[in-house]
Amino acid sequence: MRTGLRAAANVLKALVLLGGFAALVTALGWWLGGLGVGALFALAGLLMAGTAWWYGPRILLASLGARELSLAEAPALHTTVERLASTGGVTRPRLFLLPDGHPRALAVGRGASAASIAVSQGLLGALPPAELEGVLAHELARGRHRDVAVETPVVLVAGWLVEASRIGGFLERALLFVLGPVAASVVHVLLSPRRVFAADALAAALCGTPHGLADALVRLEQAQELVRFQASPVTEPLYVMNPFTEEGIAALFETHPAIGERVERLRALDPEWRERLLAS
Repeated sequence: MRTGLRAAANVLKALVLLGGFAALVTALGWWLGGLGVGALFALAGLLMAGTAWWYGPRILLASLGARELSLAEAPALHTTVERLASTGGVTRPRLFLLPDGHPRALAVGRGASAASIAVSQGLLGALPPAELEGVLAHELARGRHRDVAVETPVVLVAGWLVEASRIGGFLERALLFVLGPVAASVVHVLLSPRRVFAADALAAALCGTPHGLADALVRLEQAQELVRFQASPVTEPLYVMNPFTEEGIAALFETHPAIGERVERLRALDPEWRERLLAS
């Protein structure tokens, strides 16, 4: 799928999600108390949908403890992102830092002109420059494809559904048993693993080689086994790769393809790399 069509499809998915969410909240109010309550619920649903679209990136970044990374703190990182953004023909995204040791990166936003990239302290310490460039290019590609436009509200809506189980008191676990799969279904209906492959391919084109990202994925898969990570598994679609252990509720929200398949596809973009490696 061409970049323009992919971007348009993602925006349409986001609008359908938010419109459907507002309609569902309205229907719930109508069922609970008729027209009057339905009107109040409709207003609440529209406000929540608007919040998810306009303020969703800020909400998610704040919930993860991210802070904006100034140019003085990381000039090389800003220079790399600016160069990649120029190559990709998109607005340079804002950079944020996740102040923990787990190596990961994520992107949020509404599209190519309103995206933010967050990297962890652990990622900056774990990857050499070429591999870090590959990861940044992947996150930038998700902005250009406007994957972030649908991922951001999907994660918020799914998170609201999971958190709604807390109102059940002693029935919390039973509600989570119901709402967890519902939230996961919303995620999987709207987010295909193909978006990850497409972002990988565009990242390889932006960097001029697929091997930086491929090597980074292999390194990160090995490194994250050594660092404990705890967060809401609903946020899984935001990351460059799945940082969660695939068990329990976290397994419901897995949207990333296997690292081995991603690396194989990336290497296939440069089929002569083995020969060049042996020759050197």
